[in-house]
Amino acid sequence: MSNNILIVGATRGLGASLAALYSKKPTNYVFGTSRSSTLPSETKITWLTGLDVSESNVGEKLVSQVPASTKFSTVIITAGYFGFETFDTPDWEKQTKMYTISAISPVFIVHHLVKAGFLDNGSKVIIVSSESGSITLRHEKEGGGNYGHHASKAASNMVGKLLSLDLKPHGIAVGLVHPGFMRTEMTKGVGFDKYWDDGGAVTPDEAAESLASFIETFDISKTGQYWAPRGPRDIGTAESVLGKDLPTPLQLPW
Repeated sequence: MSNNILIVGATRGLGASLAALYSKKPTNYVFGTSRSSTLPSETKITWLTGLDVSESNVGEKLVSQVPASTKFSTVIITAGYFGFETFDTPDWEKQTKMYTISAISPVFIVHHLVKAGFLDNGSKVIIVSSESGSITLRHEKEGGGNYGHHASKAASNMVGKLLSLDLKPHGIAVGLVHPGFMRTEMTKGVGFDKYWDDGGAVTPDEAAESLASFIETFDISKTGQYWAPRGPRDIGTAESVLGKDLPTPLQLPW
């Protein structure tokens, strides 16, 4: 029996790595979303095009391209945006975009998938958040700044928790994950490449492998929970806040 898997944000970074990884297995049928209206070159993936998660109609546009009677076993929402800020240089437009992508669009995407019948009992929804969304893990060691990034991820966690409460009666599990500190254009674009080595940053392919393994074991018993599949290894404040000898995977505090 085939598994239909939807990757929202499948053209770059973690999303592209997940799409490539899942498409290697013959029993998986992978759908991927792209902002461009031009089909990407990866032919093993069924592309849903012209989908911008910062636009209010993303949910309607997405479901309109999915074949009727499709049932997704797994939906992974990976789309993200990081606009760098400091206390001296807050940016209204960047913050609005981060909140929209991280905390508003997942509600509308999941809503439309459920109402169209594409998610049902046994389906999993994984929202890619970040350890940066944990209020408990924020520590003077790393300082302040990047308000939109951190707060939008905290909001994303709340959205995932609320979705889990609404969808549990339907047997749909919702998880929040910190996939790891990654060597991507996104982190490089905000100057975080200088922390890659010391911070234990991994490639998107490595993060995809550990996330996919975690998703295999994720089920309704863990719905609404917040996890780091790769454990504490790239979370700079983990030991100072949570202590030593932490497990992998690591359930993160809100």
